[in-house]
Amino acid sequence: MIQRELLDSAWIPDGEKLELYRHDKDFMIVIGHNELMSTRKWGSEEALATMAYDRIKTARRPHMLIGGYGMGFTLRAALRVLPADSRVTVVELVPEIIQWARGPMAHLTADCLEDPRVTLVMGDVAHVIEEGLGDYDAILLDVDNGPDGLVREDNNVIYSKLGLRAAKRALTPDGVLAIWSAGADPVFARRLEKAGLAVDEVKVHARSNGKGAKHVIWFSTKRE
Repeated sequence: MIQRELLDSAWIPDGEKLELYRHDKDFMIVIGHNELMSTRKWGSEEALATMAYDRIKTARRPHMLIGGYGMGFTLRAALRVLPADSRVTVVELVPEIIQWARGPMAHLTADCLEDPRVTLVMGDVAHVIEEGLGDYDAILLDVDNGPDGLVREDNNVIYSKLGLRAAKRALTPDGVLAIWSAGADPVFARRLEKAGLAVDEVKVHARSNGKGAKHVIWFSTKRE
């Protein structure tokens, strides 16, 4: 039996410890006993990008903000569907995540971070959003485990009333805020509506083959 191998670990600023494991050909990033992401399950992460793009196809030179690189599934899916003149800003808080992407998972990364459309920002996506004013056609958030924070308490700011209002300001008039979550959260869905956003809640299979558990993505647009 092939044993799971610990490759590296990293501390999230003001948060918990992440661990990168390899099991045969698969990689997983875990915190404690919780698997945050894995190369075995990436269907909903890709859907976050492709379904968001479906909603902004008419945008001229679309600019997409992706909060959280993770294992790059969302970024690579975005680059496959976005036009050549688009822009993608990727914000990642943990430096080691990018080191792992360019190190042991380089074959998986497939040079997506070097794509000329991509700008990598190291820092807190909440701060990047706060500085935005009509800058993004789509904001994609796959931070923590969704609104029910698991990794870092400060991430709750992103999903707060103030955070959602900041995201609304950072979007273009027809922009889309897309938020990934491990599960449904009726309280958060109502919070989106109270922030002046029209909400489309979509359930997506975790695996690309349409099997396994379902995750939730909220697609929100500014109300008239």
